Amino acid sequence: MTNDKSGVSSGVTWVTSTIGNGVSGVTNTVGGVVGAAGRGLGETVNGVTGKAGKPVGDGIKDVAEGIEGGAAKVAGGVKRAGEGEHGPLR
Repeated sequence: MTNDKSGVSSGVTWVTSTIGNGVSGVTNTVGGVVGAAGRGLGETVNGVTGKAGKPVGDGIKDVAEGIEGGAAKVAGGVKRAGEGEHGPLR
């Protein structure tokens, strides 16, 4: 498929791509921070409470990793949409 965008369409694609890349980067960063913090907190709970608190610590890690994975998918979708891979600017 060739890229036959010109004029206004090309300008709109550049703006949406730039915004999409920025939002994507921020979303990835936030997701990564939440994931890392959740893993650390879960491991701390496991370490402090031992076997009794393991389900709670593992639950915290699982939720944080789910948020991290979801944020990565959202970021990827925003980036693709900004690049015109979805929607009316294809």
